[in-house]
Amino acid sequence: MEPGLRRRAARWAVNGTAWRLSRLACRVDDAELSRVPARGPLLLVCNHVNFLEVPLVMSHLQPRPVTGFAKAETWDSPVMGLLFNIWGAIPLRRGEPDVTAIRRVLQALDQGMIVAVAPEGTRSGDGCLQRAKPGIGLLAAHSSAPILPVAYYGHERIWANVKRLRRTDFRIRVGPLLRVRQQERWTAERRQDVADEIMRHIAALLPSEYRGVYAGQAPGAGMLEPFGV
Repeated sequence: MEPGLRRRAARWAVNGTAWRLSRLACRVDDAELSRVPARGPLLLVCNHVNFLEVPLVMSHLQPRPVTGFAKAETWDSPVMGLLFNIWGAIPLRRGEPDVTAIRRVLQALDQGMIVAVAPEGTRSGDGCLQRAKPGIGLLAAHSSAPILPVAYYGHERIWANVKRLRRTDFRIRVGPLLRVRQQERWTAERRQDVADEIMRHIAALLPSEYRGVYAGQAPGAGMLEPFGV
């Protein structure tokens, strides 16, 4: 079997297993994933609560090819490195401008893939939104791909429920397709403004107790506009 076919077969096998395990452990409310475009490049921008999101989203969006960032330290573990290689994840060196990772994401978008990005940069654990890093603003500035806000909640209770042999609610909410308004100069401040505005769209999809630092902030009409306008 050719290497490309082996990789695709391995991804189908891993995603099939992830789908079954996630359905066993969770009651997955995924009806709104039908709003994810069936083709074309897409920046799927989401909050990051815990480990469950990656396998669940990868498996539930199949057969669409999905990639995204994973911290470079993930590959320190042979098992995790193999798993994330099968998923086609892109290593990201955190805390520094990783030009190689940014280029790989832009290439993936040029190839019509979905790129999942968590602007918070790290897990919240409790599901409450944290302040976004400006990196998503950089990606949005250099790509014409539409932006799709997606919010997850409920699965912050996974470990408490596992101890009680209970299934966990995993709720997924999908917002409107957006794009960035054209700017003459992309300053660091404007990139942060884009990141914050995307997070306000994510916050609007969540119950109020999960909105964290974006509580009380409406999405507004600043750096983003509906895609297709």
